[in-house]
Amino acid sequence: MFKALSGLNLPLPALTQVQSDYLQQATELWNQSLQRLQSPANDAKANGVAIGDRRFAGQAWMENPAAAFTAQMYLLNARTLLQLADEVKGDEKTRARIRFAVQQWIEAASPANYLALNPEAQRKALETKGESIGKGLQHLLQDIQQGHVSQTDESVFEVGRNVATTEGSVVFENELFQLIEYKPLTAKVHETPMLFVPPCINKFYILDLQPENSLIRYTVEQGHRLFVISWRNADDSVAQLTWDDYIEEGSIRAMRVVQEITGSETMNTLGFCIGGTILATTLAVLAARGEKPAASMTLLTTFLDFRETGVLDLFIDEASVQMREMTIGAASPQEGGLLKGGELASTFSFLRPNDLVWNYVVGNYLKGETPPPFDLLYWNSDSTNLPGPMFCWYLRNTYLENNLVEPGRLTVCGEALDLGLVDTPAYIYASKEDHIVPWDGAYRNTQVLKGPKRFVLGASGHIAGVINPPAKKKRSHWIGATAATPAKAQAWFDKAGEHAGSWWPDWATWLKGHAGKLIAAPKSIGNRNHKPIEPAPGRYVKQKA
Repeated sequence: MFKALSGLNLPLPALTQVQSDYLQQATELWNQSLQRLQSPANDAKANGVAIGDRRFAGQAWMENPAAAFTAQMYLLNARTLLQLADEVKGDEKTRARIRFAVQQWIEAASPANYLALNPEAQRKALETKGESIGKGLQHLLQDIQQGHVSQTDESVFEVGRNVATTEGSVVFENELFQLIEYKPLTAKVHETPMLFVPPCINKFYILDLQPENSLIRYTVEQGHRLFVISWRNADDSVAQLTWDDYIEEGSIRAMRVVQEITGSETMNTLGFCIGGTILATTLAVLAARGEKPAASMTLLTTFLDFRETGVLDLFIDEASVQMREMTIGAASPQEGGLLKGGELASTFSFLRPNDLVWNYVVGNYLKGETPPPFDLLYWNSDSTNLPGPMFCWYLRNTYLENNLVEPGRLTVCGEALDLGLVDTPAYIYASKEDHIVPWDGAYRNTQVLKGPKRFVLGASGHIAGVINPPAKKKRSHWIGATAATPAKAQAWFDKAGEHAGSWWPDWATWLKGHAGKLIAAPKSIGNRNHKPIEPAPGRYVKQKA
């Protein structure tokens, strides 16, 4: 770190130009403020000023000359600081870290975040005779007790009651996961069953929020016999589990149970985010053993090649990974520990601090407002713990060293890992505005996998792009003009065509081609050896971090 920082410099000409621009703009702002003060005091429109930032869009900001000037100076200071950060010369990763740190400081320093500087919050306090401040303090105390900033009214939701309600049963469980089989919604189902591998860093019900936006329900409605892994929210009893455990006793075990229940040797598979990384690793391990149980593989916003990982790369270097290994990894004094879910959730929230942090600080605490119910944000706050050794292996061999795509570099479950052995047909989906898995990084999966591939790019971000049901008729998606997947993502995009609405129907059509003939739907869930244990969504998903 010292070496990286010592190599930084800010060229004098650039600094001089930034200073000159700053003084000029600050002078203009001051003169404009004086002119507004001299205009008729009884003319609110004359005194008002449009600031051009939604944090300061309220009438109270525009009508208060001091508040408007404070907001405008803050925005000028913010632009200047970012310009200075951009002018710093040094290695790219250190420069990106500086810019990220400056951006975090800027967002935290907004005058909207402080009661003494926020005229909207002050006006509400006066109108409610202080009640808004009292409610804000109550919200603050509640959030301190629960360990995170409330992004929605969490009291409205309950897993299994009004989220994750698609009917099914848990048919298998071990210390790592429960396997849910969903009740068919059609008289006939495709003979090839389907297995979803959701991310283990979140809970699976992002795929089953409400009936109208549930990818799980949509898949069942298309006539697929669907099984879904519900990962356990790790506690101290599993704090020593490794990546190999998640492969062997997680996804491989789930595939064995699906085979035992359905009698089908093959299944269609889907992995979301890190669930896709786990799924591809699983299929490579089984391929090394001479087994190919996947009739197809769908990867949703998934990295296999971690060469360029976007903003998350800022948090990862040799020192940070070693620190994790020494504190919660297999080499730690306790031979393991837990990565707390709240830590991961905070990291992801601060990737979008205005939208996911400070927006709620202002609303919840300064104005005393209860955030409106929103199922997606309820899920977002329902964090999960991870076993330290598993997490450390993942950090080092993916984000830090990118070993997963190097044939034979890694040994997983006793097998030399080669993703090139995975030649099953693959449907690869990415989201265009994804800040967690940038779409060009997900596109590289087309160069890693050797079988037939279909790449589809959806609009919006990591979650909203995926959870985009057709009935909503929202957003759009891009499909290649041909089946070709050139080496460069931009080359593919240049020839792709944009289509209105959800990507789900395109996926459903593709999946149907790999699902086999239609047969009578099973009359019951599970079988003699795997009887229903409890109704879906099961108890693992209800365990809080």
